[in-house]
Amino acid sequence: MTTQITHVKTRFAPSPTGFLHIGGARTALFNWLYARHQGGMFVLRIEDTDQQRSTEESTQAILDAMTWLGLDWDEGPFFQAQRVENHRSMVQKLLKEGKAYYCTCTPEELEAKRKTALAEGRKPKYDGTCRDKNLPRSPDAAVRFRCPETGSTMFHDLIKGNIVINNEELDDLIIERRDGYPTYNFAVVVDDAEMGITHVLRGDDHVNNTPKQILLYEALEYAVPQFAHVPMILGSDKTRLSKRHGATSVMAYKDMGYLPEALVNYLVRLGWAHGDQEIFRKEELVDLFTLESVGRSAAVFNPDKLLWLNQHYIKEYSADRLTEEMFPFWDSLTKVPVEKSFALNIIHDLQGRAKTLVELAEGSRFYFQEDLAYEEEAIRKFFTSKAGEHLEAIARGITDLTDYTKEGIEAFLRELVKKYGVSLKDVAQPLRVALTGKTVSPGIDDVMVTLGKEKTIARLRKAVDFICHGSSLS
Repeated sequence: MTTQITHVKTRFAPSPTGFLHIGGARTALFNWLYARHQGGMFVLRIEDTDQQRSTEESTQAILDAMTWLGLDWDEGPFFQAQRVENHRSMVQKLLKEGKAYYCTCTPEELEAKRKTALAEGRKPKYDGTCRDKNLPRSPDAAVRFRCPETGSTMFHDLIKGNIVINNEELDDLIIERRDGYPTYNFAVVVDDAEMGITHVLRGDDHVNNTPKQILLYEALEYAVPQFAHVPMILGSDKTRLSKRHGATSVMAYKDMGYLPEALVNYLVRLGWAHGDQEIFRKEELVDLFTLESVGRSAAVFNPDKLLWLNQHYIKEYSADRLTEEMFPFWDSLTKVPVEKSFALNIIHDLQGRAKTLVELAEGSRFYFQEDLAYEEEAIRKFFTSKAGEHLEAIARGITDLTDYTKEGIEAFLRELVKKYGVSLKDVAQPLRVALTGKTVSPGIDDVMVTLGKEKTIARLRKAVDFICHGSSLS
């Protein structure tokens, strides 16, 4: 029954009891990169044997997150719950060979044994009450693996190095619960072996499971895969990353306006490095990724670094692609369809000014507003009677402006300030407020081109009217 290893095959095996979180996404990414770098296969398996906590919604959320990150799989998704009969047949194999036994100890009895062991300073492991009773199968019996009581189990972790565990420290672990369902440690061994998984890359919270699983591989006469345990991700306070540190769900970052390339780039740098390089295309990562370059110490999640990367990728996106990414955000902002040509102009104006797509959407809000509101400070500082005269002159002048382009508008404004004997600054800020409601915006000539002549004139007339009849004038 030994499986021959002919090529690299990795897997990602999340439990569908919630969304895909940052730690799981990094594990998936490392498995995907290692398989791609080695020219191997990447398998997706949904470990849904926890029938009470597993949901279809969580399963779909995991698939959506993997797809969004671009972590395509070669086989799967397989569902562990559909393989229960395979697991049960392997349990029976171990029972027949005397490598497992039925145990009827109740949860209450086990808890009492645990407390007694702790009180006596012993390791709180199962004391083997049913180990040699040769009990028959019954509705109240679980199945335990007969763990070797002497010797040691050693494995070479591809990240942590050699790890040795004395077998007397291990437990006769339950491999099939009373309800007939396999436990995690048993099901994962059977599935990994039967799917031909050659390399198990996972979080280092699984290190203690590995010796138990190796003994199960050997008892079932399976080839033992190679293991690599990735250090955990910590929050800024050096405790394990959790909700108190902010969003941890992959799709929450999508909703907050992060790009998949930015998150992939950031995740891979949480524990892996290639010199001092910070920015990587996915193709580069496939070429460069090795387990030798994965660190042994925990990585600290830095939201500012992720934000910096996201801004970089927003700038790097083509206008067409960024526009497509923005449409969902604009749909929720405007509630009406946005024309592609108008959208492309907005991207031209704002692409270099936003760190997230949400920020870009918020920054573009003034383009869509019919009833533009002016910032109070801007009104007091820039909406003077003299500014009203200048805005009125601009509205009149551009009505007949034939070259309504960035260059044509720049030339027109230069002539206007020359005519009135004022600086461009004296005209530009009131004009900015009149068109955007704010004192900070993209270049005012760019804004005028994007708004178009008709909307620009309408906003100028509205501002002049406000200056003449508003109640907050200086």
